[in-house]
Order: sequence, then C-alpha cells, then structure tokens
Amino acid sequence: MAMKRVAVSVFQALSSSGGVSSTLTRHLHGSGGSKKIVGVFYKANEYAKLNPNFVGCVEGALHIRDWLESQGHHYIVTDDKEGPESELEKHIPDLEVLITTPFHPAYVTAERIQRAKNLKLVLTAGIGSDHVDLNAAAAAGLTVAEVTGSNVVSVAEDELMRILILVRNFLPGYHQVISGDWNVAGIAYRAYDLEGKTVGTVGAGRIGRLLLQRLKPFNCNLLYHDRIRIDPEFEKETGAKFEEDLDAMLPKCDVVVINTPLTDKTRGLFDKERIAKCKRGVLFVNNARGAIMDTQAVVDACSSGHIAGYSGDVWYPQPAPKDHPWRYMPNQAMTPHISGTTIDAQLRYAAGVKDMLDRYFKGQDFPAQNYIVKEGELASQYR
Repeated sequence: MAMKRVAVSVFQALSSSGGVSSTLTRHLHGSGGSKKIVGVFYKANEYAKLNPNFVGCVEGALHIRDWLESQGHHYIVTDDKEGPESELEKHIPDLEVLITTPFHPAYVTAERIQRAKNLKLVLTAGIGSDHVDLNAAAAAGLTVAEVTGSNVVSVAEDELMRILILVRNFLPGYHQVISGDWNVAGIAYRAYDLEGKTVGTVGAGRIGRLLLQRLKPFNCNLLYHDRIRIDPEFEKETGAKFEEDLDAMLPKCDVVVINTPLTDKTRGLFDKERIAKCKRGVLFVNNARGAIMDTQAVVDACSSGHIAGYSGDVWYPQPAPKDHPWRYMPNQAMTPHISGTTIDAQLRYAAGVKDMLDRYFKGQDFPAQNYIVKEGELASQYR
C-alpha cells in the first residue's frame, strides 16, 4: 500500500504540472473494438527464413499477426525504437498495447508514458521489465506484465556455460585456433577445474535456483545471497548455503553470478568499492542486467586483474554502442543479449504473450506472477 500511495502522489504531482491526464487509472482490461498493438523486436533479416520457429524477431512477430488481425486489431511490428522520428514514436499517441523484449528493449520512459494517452498495457515478451519506468507506469495506472518463467531454463544453462568458459580459459584457446597459433602454455597457466571452487549467486529466484541445481554435480561450494531465504529442502538438495550479508559472501567466492533484477536498489550495486571486496582473480557472470555493474569499475578491475574474467550478455544501454568499453576490456567473454532468446524460449514467451492478450481482450486477469505493475503497485522484487 505504501508503494501505491507513492505512485499516486507522483501521479498527482505530474497532473498538477500538466504532464499527464487527470485520470489516475487506465482501465486494466480493454474495451471492445479494434485496438492498436505495437510490437518492438530485433530484426532477423537473412536469418528469418532459416527456422520456422524463429518467432521472436520482427519477421516472426511472435506468430500472432494472423490471430490478431482476424479479430480486427491493428498490429504494427518494428525494430525502429529510438529518437523522435522512429517508427515507435509515430504510434506512441494512440497505441493501446505495447509489446517489447529485453533483447531489443523499447525504453518506456516517463515522457513516453505521458504522451501515450491511450496506452493501457505494456507486455514484456520474456523476463525483466526494467526498460519500463515502473514508477511512472504505476503512477499513470498502467498495467505492466511479463511472461514469468518463459526463459529461466535458457538463462540458467547459459550461465553454467559461461562459468565453464571462464574457469577453463576457453576463449583464448579458441582464438589461437582461428588465428593459426598453437600455444598450450598461453591457456593452461590460468585454466582450472570447476570442482572445489566456490560459486556464489547474488539473487536466488527462479534462475538462481536452477543454476544452483545444475552446479551441484560439479561438486562446487555453493553460496547464495537473497532477500528471502530458500526453503530448507532446497538447501539440502543443492548443498547451497545462505549468506545474509552480501559483502561477507563476496570474499569467499571464486565465481560470482548476478541473478538479481535491476531495481533502484541494485542499480550500480557492484561499484569500485564492492568489487574491491571480492578476492583478486574473481570471475564474474552477469546475465541479469548490465546496469547492476558500474561500467568503468568493471573495466578497471579487468584491466588490473582483480577481475580475472567477466562474461555476460547484458549491457547498458542495449544495443551496446560500438565504443562501449566492455567490448575492449581484457579477459571478457561478452555476447549480445542472447541467453534468454533461444528458439525454445521464444516459443514459450510467444505463447505467453498470446495468452495474456487473449485474457486482456476478454477482461480476465493474468496469472498473478506475471504482473510487474498492477493497480498502482509494483511487484515485490521491484520495490
């Protein structure tokens, strides 16, 4: 209720300044008739025709175009999302539903929310809605929802892969091969076994728990930090130990994995001071959100060797500009934001979006866990 009161007070302040409509609540469910629905996805170009299940791109459009248009709705899909002349911006004044993804995020700012007088529903095709100004969305009475659980397996598997890539010093060996070199010593001097190492996850929600389960067969020492302790049965199953104090956990870890959402509390969580609390030679894996890390602090720590390897697929902003310093820092194994957009994940989040749209048209609630903002209140993980 406190968060709802804050949202209302913010909204009232905006209203008094003429910034937004005087109507607090934009009705949760749509009225009848044709609706303008805009989807923002990455463009697949020549790859679009190589897999019929490639649905998460502009060309695939989540495979809901025929279904939507058969009901008389207007469905616009684009990858053009930035700037006042973008395709998305043209539709901001009269769209009712906006679908976007974490992989090619349309940043739904407070300014865009103010201009989007008809907007009622923002859907994330995937997990992670921090590209939306959630406080502004709550203040404006918007509903924000995502397809909770749709790509947790995909991300957890990717994290395990990245841990092994860093621990085994894999990438320099690969680069030797494609460059025609052969220097075993250049790899072996900093390659280790994962067995016996201490891995700590910062955040133990759906993805963090799946990772802990997948790490158990490697005979690691498993630690986790979260605001809520996992149930004793899970701790017993995985052997994971709860660390209430993040700063006390970090010096124990050979590998730190970021699995917490981006919120006001976690933005810049790993700055210069917190990274310094980690042991020298620590490895970092971050598939959560780039803005959880202080960009320059990571570069400096990788350059000094305090961080021995950094891998992830999340950046800020996204897409990352060509001059983003993480592209050029030593001992990195970075990729574009791909971990949660496997074909299997795409099929799951496409089906989830269709289900929520169907419920929206019928005036039905979504599954409770899918709500990020509902009736002026933020989901607990974003407070």
